[in-house]
Amino acid sequence: MAVILLIEDDPQVCRALQLALARYEHTVSTAGTGEDGMREFRSATPDLVVLDVMLPGMDGFEVCRRIRAQGAVPIIMLTARGDDFDVVAGLAAGADDYVVKPVQPAVLDARIRAVMRRGSVRSDEVRTHGDLTIDAVGAMVSKRGQPVALTPIELRTLLTLSGSPGRVFTRQQLLEQVWEHDYLGDSRLVDNCVQRLRAKIEDVPAEPEYVQTVRGFGYRFGPV
Repeated sequence: MAVILLIEDDPQVCRALQLALARYEHTVSTAGTGEDGMREFRSATPDLVVLDVMLPGMDGFEVCRRIRAQGAVPIIMLTARGDDFDVVAGLAAGADDYVVKPVQPAVLDARIRAVMRRGSVRSDEVRTHGDLTIDAVGAMVSKRGQPVALTPIELRTLLTLSGSPGRVFTRQQLLEQVWEHDYLGDSRLVDNCVQRLRAKIEDVPAEPEYVQTVRGFGYRFGPV
């Protein structure tokens, strides 16, 4: 289904995940260090990267930042502990999702497919809000005529919010509609994504015009 780059330093875990994901019809290349992962990323052009946090040499956070700087390829972080530091740092570095190790192959496959679906969301509208133009058909965003590079999850968040200007979305509603998480979820996913989105589309991220916080409830788009 997808061409995946798996960056994992534990040979046994790496081989087990590679074989398991292959059974779900994914094509998986592997790398054991951050440096090798970056080389493989540039040569293999994967659809998605599954990235361990604890890597020798360049750690997973730095790899995530470097991949994100080069484009919008979806990234799922693998964390050993799932504590606040790993999760928040991974999301702040630009990851689209995270899973805690050990992870069942079926769960990882489901998360991969969900992240891939987010990247293919389309609708039939071109929306203009102030200086911001959102072309949902072409999955492109521009501001004052200049393209704005968004990750799939950032684009999907913007499409969801801007699709109903002025409507307040709770974090749980955004988790369900954007991340497709049906559990009482982790609001850090939403907050970190909104923070990155504001940095890209707002003139003054600390005083947002487009994605506004409604204290005690969640977020709304505009009205602009």
